Amino acid sequence: MNNLKGNCLLAQSGGPTSVINSSAYGIIKEFVKSANGKTFIGAYGIEGILRKQIYDVDNIDKGTLEGIRYMPSSALGSCRYKLKDFRKETEEYDKLFNIFRELDIKYFFYIGGNDSMDAAAKISEYAKFKNYDIKVIGIPKTIDNDLVETDHCPGFGSSAKYVTNVAMELWLDINTYTAPSIMVLEVMGRDAGWIAASTGLIKENIPWVNQLIYIPEISFSEEKFLNDVSESVIRNNKLLIVTSEGLKDDKKEYINVGSNCYENDQFGHKQLGGVGKYLQQLIKNNIHNKVKFTELGVSQRCAMHCVSKVDIEESEMVGREAVRQALQGNSGYMIAIKRTNDSEYSSFTELVPLNIICNKVKEVPIDWMNSRGNNIGTKMREYVLPLIKGEINSYSDNGMLRCVDINKFR
Repeated sequence: MNNLKGNCLLAQSGGPTSVINSSAYGIIKEFVKSANGKTFIGAYGIEGILRKQIYDVDNIDKGTLEGIRYMPSSALGSCRYKLKDFRKETEEYDKLFNIFRELDIKYFFYIGGNDSMDAAAKISEYAKFKNYDIKVIGIPKTIDNDLVETDHCPGFGSSAKYVTNVAMELWLDINTYTAPSIMVLEVMGRDAGWIAASTGLIKENIPWVNQLIYIPEISFSEEKFLNDVSESVIRNNKLLIVTSEGLKDDKKEYINVGSNCYENDQFGHKQLGGVGKYLQQLIKNNIHNKVKFTELGVSQRCAMHCVSKVDIEESEMVGREAVRQALQGNSGYMIAIKRTNDSEYSSFTELVPLNIICNKVKEVPIDWMNSRGNNIGTKMREYVLPLIKGEINSYSDNGMLRCVDINKFR
């Protein structure tokens, strides 16, 4: 243990997941157990903290706190707020650190993806610049699974489980009738195709599935795509196509930009959606018109009814480990998940400096796909399969998801 005494503040940022609240639960429970300070929750991430939307965990009843462990989406509220470079402008940092001083915050935990790790890194650097003793730890979260230096991200396993099962259901649905039928399924994945690739696991349960998968890491060609589809429907007049939302051409530019991209967010990221419709129309115009389209949208990031037990346990694990590492005096790190090389899957944690994670994307290795780049290989199967295993009973007696009053956190 270090000698730093004070309170902790935790917050969530970026898009929600099915298991993000388990990380918050882990932080709260571990800090209450291991430290002498108070625990504060920042509602709506950095944006809410700057507005002083901060709540004392002591004022939240035990049942509500226990309830967030198995609750989907961001119970604490989230934001997409880009902190400026403090070397150019310090106003928001000064405001943030004044709040830290007022509440005697000596431990700050930020749960999120790439942009959230960027914010945590900036806060840690500014603390050093101002000689303010605070321990800052980032906790990984993103269904996109695109954070570098971690084997996988909490949230991805549950998303992969949900999307794969939905894809399996869609495949069985288009096999209802004898007539030819193609289903195009669009899933999330702006710059990394982990979610789309995970659906290749369908072959585990349905070896005869006729499936094509397209991801951002492999350049998209209309000609090759139409050839793939034509050859596939000759083998089987039923075909399931799964595509990431962020398909790119050989120049690394998003395809079909006119109708597939919306406004940029605060971080300059394109807001995508609609590439599946584009593929649907390509097939209709060139092959045949029995083509259906499904876009899962936000359901794939908040489907607690299909959560992975491994995912929810690891999400809590990284939250608890963040507190342990901070109390040992570590700061400026993210808690990364690593897997052992044992035959049975198991994982452990490591510290990774925040400044080597920010603004990088972990892509699907090309050699984890098949030789034609339109389905997965053995390495992808072995990577994803352990992450989707296990069940959690997230239902109440009335058949609906257990839920707590999120207004108590906001």
